[in-house]
Parts: sequence; structure tokens; C-alpha cells
Amino acid sequence: MNVTALNRAAKPAPAAPPAKAQVLPLPRPARPMGALPGRLGRLMAERVAPPVVVVAVLLLLWQLALADGTSGLPAPLDVWQQSRDLILDPFFVYGSQDIGLGWRVLTSLERVGIGFGLAAVAGVMLGAAIGQSVWLMRGLDPIFQVLRTVPPLAWLPISLAAFMDSRPSAIFVIFITAIWPVIINTAAGVRAIPQDYRNVAAVLRLNQAEFFFKIMIPAAAPYIFSGLRIGVGLSWLAIVAAEMLTGGVGIGFFIWDAWNSSRLTDIIVALVYIGVTGFVLDKLVAWIGRVVSRGTAA
Repeated sequence: MNVTALNRAAKPAPAAPPAKAQVLPLPRPARPMGALPGRLGRLMAERVAPPVVVVAVLLLLWQLALADGTSGLPAPLDVWQQSRDLILDPFFVYGSQDIGLGWRVLTSLERVGIGFGLAAVAGVMLGAAIGQSVWLMRGLDPIFQVLRTVPPLAWLPISLAAFMDSRPSAIFVIFITAIWPVIINTAAGVRAIPQDYRNVAAVLRLNQAEFFFKIMIPAAAPYIFSGLRIGVGLSWLAIVAAEMLTGGVGIGFFIWDAWNSSRLTDIIVALVYIGVTGFVLDKLVAWIGRVVSRGTAA
């Protein structure tokens, strides 16, 4: 036997390759049958129960304060007895002017949607342009601060003279009232964008449109939607005030007509509708802001 054969015999055989490890999915822990009802119960206790209790206490105090009947204001039971149809059936139609509060709110919301939508688009565009220029910011910010303090009804005579019609006049009042907080907050948000973001955009050679949608809007979203939430609240206030003078079938004109007819209970019901609608609008804009900004907007 030669040396080569001996070396081959002495060399150990290669080890077998290790078997591949198998990843076994862990079984999901079984949820108890009462887990979902328990979460719903906690949600009700944390979010729903406190305001319900507060409203019940306030109604009780209101009823006790006006129980003697000496005040000109109606008590909660009087509101229920005299305006029950407005509460239980908000979408009745008995004529062109005799409709439920639900239809009146929808009519006002249509005008708010048009005016606020225009203000949102124009405000974000103008605010983004102004926020990128120091000179525009310094020159226009004092003008915006002056104009935003003008009450909504002060714009109504100008809009009526310009449009000669109540519907576009009301939409213009909404637009001119809501646009200022959108412009100011958007400009502040653009100014607050970190310089690193701008450097990345320069390295990637993004054009203005790409920089606007991919960098500017996501970075300034918390500021933008803060302005939009303020703007939608002002829009709802403006349309109610404008409709009191321009007429129509909106919720604002209903309040003015009820006052002229001495129907205080109907006015109180309408105020509840207005408050609930404004609350829903604010929460809707806030939810859209959280979706767009991926949770960074409040």
C-alpha cells in the first residue's frame, strides 16, 4: 500500500450536512368568550358613560331650576312635550318650508362642504407657497392676521352685493371665514419642515410636484389638519349666522323663523342639532388627518 492510499484511509469521512431547522408556528392563545364583551364594556365605561352622566346631571339641574315655571325659558320636559316631532322624526316633509331638522342640516352641510372644500384647497396651496418664502411670510402674515379677525357676518353685505344671490353669498362667507386658519397653519407647518428633508429632496432631485406631495404634505400634515379643524368649525358657525339673514331652508333660517314665531323649544332642539353636527365634523376632519399623517396629526 503506497503513501497516498494510507493518507486517504486516515482522512475522516466528511460529516453529513445538518438538517434544516423547521419553524413551527406557535398556537394562538385561545381568547376567552367574554373578551370582546369585556372590551366593549371598558370602552363604554371610559368613553360613553362619563358624558352621558354629565348630560343627565345637567338636564336634572336644568329641570329643577325651571320647575316653578316663573322663567321664560322652557324646561327639558317642556322641550320634549312641545318639540317631540322634531326630535323623533328629523326627516319629515310636509311642504317646501315645513321639513325636518335633518333635511335642514343637510342643506346647510351642502353649502359648508362647497365653501370649506374651496377654502381647504386654496388655503393649503397658498400656505405652502407662502411658507417657502420668508419675504412672502413677512409681507402677508400681518394682512392675514387682520382679515381673520373680521366677523363672518361682516362679509355678508359685500358678498350679497357681489353675487346678487343668497346661495353663492353664503358659500363665499364660509370660504372667506375658513381660509385664514388653513393658510396660516399650513405656512407655519412648511416653515417647520426640517432642513434634512429638503436636503434629501435635493439629493433625489425631486421636482416641485414630487416635493409637495412626498415631502411637504406628510411633514406639515399635523399643522395643516390643525388649521382644517379650526376652519371647519368656523365654517359651521358662519353658515348658521349667514342663513339667519339670507333665508332658505337651512338650520340657521329655522332658528330665526322659530324666534319670530316664539317657539323657544324648537330653537333649543335646533341648537342640539347644530352642536352635534359640529362635533361630528371636527372628529371627521381629525380622523382624516390621522389617516393621512399616519397618526402624527392630533
